[in-house]
Amino acid sequence: MDITTQKRNAKKFVEEWKNRGREKQDSQSFWLSLLRDVLGIEKPETFIKFEEKVRLSHDSFIDGYIDQTHVMIEQKGSNKNLDKPIRQSDGSLLTPFQQAQRYSAALPYSKRPRWIVTCNFLEFRVYDMERPNSEPVKLELSELPTNYYQLEFLVDKSNQHLEKEKKVSLSAGELVGRIYDELSKQYKDLNNKHSQRSINQLCVRIVFCLYAEDAGIFGKKNMFHDYLEQFSSREIRRALIRLFKVLDTKEEDRDPYLADDDEQLAAFPYCNGGMFSDENIEIPPFTEELRNLLLRKASDEFDWSEISPTVFGAVFESTLNPETRRKGGMHYTSVENIHKLIDPLFLDDLKNELNEIKKTKQIATLKKKARAFQDKLANLTFFDPAAGSGNFLTETYLQIRKLENETIRLIYGDNQILDTGQASDIIKVSIKQFYGIEINDFAVSVAKTALWIAESQMLEETKDIFYANWDFLPLKTYVNIHEGNALRMDWNSVLPNYACSYLLGNPPFVGQSYRTKEQKQDMIDLFGKGSRETKQDYVICWYKKSLNYALKGKTPNTSIKCAFVSTNSICQGESVPTFWRDLINNGVEIQFARKSFVWTSEAKNKAAVHCVIVGFTFHHVKKEKLLFNDTQILKCNNINPYLIPSENIWINSRPKKPADKEKMTTGSPATDDGQLLLSRKEATDLANKYPLLRKYIKPFIGAREFLHDKGSFSRYCFWFVNAEQDLPEIIKIPGMKERFTRIKEKRLESSATRIQRVADTPWLFAQNRQPKNDYLVIPRHSSERRKYIPIGFMNSDVIAGDATTIVYNATLVDLAILESNVHTAWMKTVAGRLKSDYRYSSSVYYNFPLPKLSAEDKERLAKTGKEILDARKKYPKLSLADMYNDLIMPPELLKAHQDNDRAVMAAYRLPVKTTTESDAVAHLFKMYKKSNNE
Repeated sequence: MDITTQKRNAKKFVEEWKNRGREKQDSQSFWLSLLRDVLGIEKPETFIKFEEKVRLSHDSFIDGYIDQTHVMIEQKGSNKNLDKPIRQSDGSLLTPFQQAQRYSAALPYSKRPRWIVTCNFLEFRVYDMERPNSEPVKLELSELPTNYYQLEFLVDKSNQHLEKEKKVSLSAGELVGRIYDELSKQYKDLNNKHSQRSINQLCVRIVFCLYAEDAGIFGKKNMFHDYLEQFSSREIRRALIRLFKVLDTKEEDRDPYLADDDEQLAAFPYCNGGMFSDENIEIPPFTEELRNLLLRKASDEFDWSEISPTVFGAVFESTLNPETRRKGGMHYTSVENIHKLIDPLFLDDLKNELNEIKKTKQIATLKKKARAFQDKLANLTFFDPAAGSGNFLTETYLQIRKLENETIRLIYGDNQILDTGQASDIIKVSIKQFYGIEINDFAVSVAKTALWIAESQMLEETKDIFYANWDFLPLKTYVNIHEGNALRMDWNSVLPNYACSYLLGNPPFVGQSYRTKEQKQDMIDLFGKGSRETKQDYVICWYKKSLNYALKGKTPNTSIKCAFVSTNSICQGESVPTFWRDLINNGVEIQFARKSFVWTSEAKNKAAVHCVIVGFTFHHVKKEKLLFNDTQILKCNNINPYLIPSENIWINSRPKKPADKEKMTTGSPATDDGQLLLSRKEATDLANKYPLLRKYIKPFIGAREFLHDKGSFSRYCFWFVNAEQDLPEIIKIPGMKERFTRIKEKRLESSATRIQRVADTPWLFAQNRQPKNDYLVIPRHSSERRKYIPIGFMNSDVIAGDATTIVYNATLVDLAILESNVHTAWMKTVAGRLKSDYRYSSSVYYNFPLPKLSAEDKERLAKTGKEILDARKKYPKLSLADMYNDLIMPPELLKAHQDNDRAVMAAYRLPVKTTTESDAVAHLFKMYKKSNNE
């Protein structure tokens, strides 16, 4: 349905329904007419289901449900207010939305709606269930002729199409992997760099040919298959060499007798674009198994035209050696995750701009605005300086071209018939606008191929608008993906900064211990030898390079907008007061961010890492900032590098102990190769057999033991402090000399001087940090799934290992504050992490602002702290890990914590009922800033 017809039909629909609206009699005809006449569904009665039964405490019925787009409809009469509760048959009072939510909760997960629509004939309310805290879209019936596009989600099958594309693309990736594996067996020396480059390039060429024949790019269906099928396995190598040469040669430059010699070969079109230009590619002999795999599995039984170039680029790259991927820090990317970056960076704004244009009533003005918008799209440039297999650039290209196709419809209408001459001026968006740098040659080839496939698919969509017969070949546009180390290249040589609109991508995440020699040197070159930044994640190099790119050189360009996916470590701990301070001081401002989440992929062997997305500019922008956290979106005036809505404050990463706090440190490190640690059975047997050892065997806790032991200790250790008088006898006990010898040898092997120095006292822990009195224990690492970190007191006879953090001379007041939601909110913001687990350190504790406590405050906190400990005692058979499982937390313990939270918030003068976690952190940051300025 063209736009003019759709608008006309929408006006008729409004006229027909503006004075009608009885719930029982009119609901079904209302929705059938809307779907058929306004949204273009030919047989709406097969598209929507009415009165589907759902089982609550009684049988109820869903007014309308659309399976293909996962939409639930709750329809009310025109006399009902959509905001007011309505009494249900069971006596409860529910708004229409709450009623639909109750139905949704009773459905199987696979049937639960993505969208809930409530309607009373006069107004539509649209709730996006992926954003449960966002306001619904409201659409008046009278607004339908101009705003009908707001209901297109009802019939948009793109999600279903995406799922199909994804499945096909994953299958295609598996096929490529099988072809790669079989080819690799045929190369004489695959360790040779030329052979490695050749097999990668050969896979790219084969995939392009398979796609080209299925998508009609070659002109004739099955052209590649039919050409190769005439050859035996022994002959295919030479056949491919001849084919690649022909594909790289213009028709007028080919052998004039080629058609007489081989008519099938001569029929292949000229490809251009450099795809087949390297004549030195090494092609091995084919086996019969390889021939069958290529012709039967990859060609006869598979349709390559349905792949998603975005997804396929990632799974295609999975043919690389996994070790290569790990060293490069590559993490494959889902389409959904790509949109978490590109939507807030530019796509949401562009879509909103186009939707505003669609509201224009005067046709001439509408077309004028649409042409200007298309010119704008054609002048945007996108630069991914860690392009990988081109996922971000490919998906961005697809989305920009889809917007262009919508715009073309506004300008020209549908079903136009154009000749080739006219068509050359219709499409203005080009893959020339997309730039990238990638260090891996194979990934460069994959990225170029993915963009070419994307270009051909979008050309087909445009052809559907015009019934045009345009040829895709020869490739007329060139992909600007450059091979090289982005950290050692001048980005201006790829795209001058003055011409860049957006920097984006997913640079490699590589921690300090995994970096190659070259990557270590990259960081030294950027930040200087010995700088604190060189200890942080490799990904920060792209932030630094982006700053250099935007602000330096002959023509600084602060208008560039940038967003990168990064490991969550860059917005925690030491990273913030080091490299982020430098960025902020140089004008960087965070415009949007997504807090830590799991970044999954489409690859078969998925990489799952905990990431953040940070979108930023190189100058101040007078605009609300957007902070995404799961499904919530918070609008705020500033997002600081800890990704909280607060001013930019730098928390000291290595502070000294403040006067108002007791000493905190990690427990005692054994550095003993396991020789001083004992199981419960070993401890019991040794103590019974050798009474001399009994007083030197102590209970031992690391974080694991502290969290998971139930009522008794699972580990013990030798604690030979002040045992000098007994050592001559102890060393005679069988096995003890061997233990001490092993410890000494192990310590001498260490590269650390401090460890070598304690090799002469192998009977002792490497360091003794054990308190003389009872102490407070905090596990150094704790799951993010816990609402509170389990913290508790321990007797001084229990030895704390260095997987714990301990506080000397702590009181019940200290326990109450550290076990509060206020302290947890602070810790979650400023602590480092191991994957997603919290990593507690003394800097978290020493920087944590404490309130000025009155005697009454202290008394109340001591009481609530004791109540937490008393509640735990009621469950002696449960470990702390059991008790602090958020799903099954014992009610007495939960209540004790809630009472404690209220007491701590009162001590901080925070309103208990209205303070959110973000509010608490912002309050603590102000306290921190004030205390550091005093």
